[in-house]
Amino acid sequence: MVLIVNGEKIEDSEIRQEAERLRPDYERAFKDQNTKEKEAQLLDWSRENVIERVLINQEAKKYEGQVSNEEIESALAELKRQYGGEEQFRGQFEVRDDKKIKEDIELQIRVERMFQDVCRDLAEPLDDAVLEYYEENKEQFTSAEQVRVAHIVKHIDWQTDETAAYETTRRAGDELKDGAVFEVLVAKYSDCPENGGDLGYIMRGEMVEEFDDVVFNLDVGEVSGIFRTRFGFHIAKVYGRKPVVVRALEEVKDEIAEEIKKQMREKATDEFIDQLRSKARIEEI
Repeated sequence: MVLIVNGEKIEDSEIRQEAERLRPDYERAFKDQNTKEKEAQLLDWSRENVIERVLINQEAKKYEGQVSNEEIESALAELKRQYGGEEQFRGQFEVRDDKKIKEDIELQIRVERMFQDVCRDLAEPLDDAVLEYYEENKEQFTSAEQVRVAHIVKHIDWQTDETAAYETTRRAGDELKDGAVFEVLVAKYSDCPENGGDLGYIMRGEMVEEFDDVVFNLDVGEVSGIFRTRFGFHIAKVYGRKPVVVRALEEVKDEIAEEIKKQMREKATDEFIDQLRSKARIEEI
C-alpha cells in the first residue's frame, strides 16, 4: 500500500519503519493484547503518525520567514558535539556530507517556529483555574512521610556468608543491649560506616521493602532488632520523622500555572494538526 498525502507519496516501508520505532514502548503498554490485534493497531498508529508528520512538514515548508545559515550551522555544530564529534556523528547518521542534515535542521526550525506562533496568543491561566487544578490534584503536591535513619549493616557477599554476617550483627546487637553507643558500633561493625551510618531522610520506596517495613514503624530515638534484607543483616535507628504534608497553594501556584499552560499548548497544537488533517487530501493506492 502507498499513501498519497496532498500529492506527496509515502511508501509502505516508511510506515513499517515507524512501527519498529514505536514497537518497544507499544509492546510494554499492550503486552496482554491479542498478537494479531496488537500488530494491526501498531500499524494503524504508525500510519497516523507518518501522515501527521508529513502534514506538519508540508505546512512548515510554506511557513513565512527565512532561517539563516548561522542558525543552521549553529544547530549542526551542537548536534555534532552531542554525538561526540564529526566522526561519530557521520557514523550515526550514515551521511557523506552535511547537505541533507542541514535541510532537516532548517525544516525542524521551521516546525518549531510554526508551533510557537500557534501558541503565541494563549492567555495566562486564571487564578480560578489554578485553584481548581490544585483542589483536584492535591496528591501531586503531597510530600510523603519521611524518616531520618542510620543503620549498622553487614552485607552477605562472596567475602561474608549468611552465618558470618548474622554473627557479626548479633555481636553489635548484644553490645547495644549492654549500653554501647549506636554510632560507635556503626564504626566498629558496619560495612557502611560513613556519616555514622546516617542515610538522611528517606521516603517509602527509596530503600527495599524489608527495610521500609522496619524503619517506618520505629519511633524517634528507637533502635530496631536485627532484621534481614536482600543485602544482608541490619540494625536501624530513627533520628527524626517528617509527616505527610500538602504543600500550600502559594508554594505551588507557579508550577500549576506552567502545567496548565503546557496543557493549553498541547490542545492548541492538536487542534492545529486536526485542521491540517481536515483540509488534507489523503489517498491510498
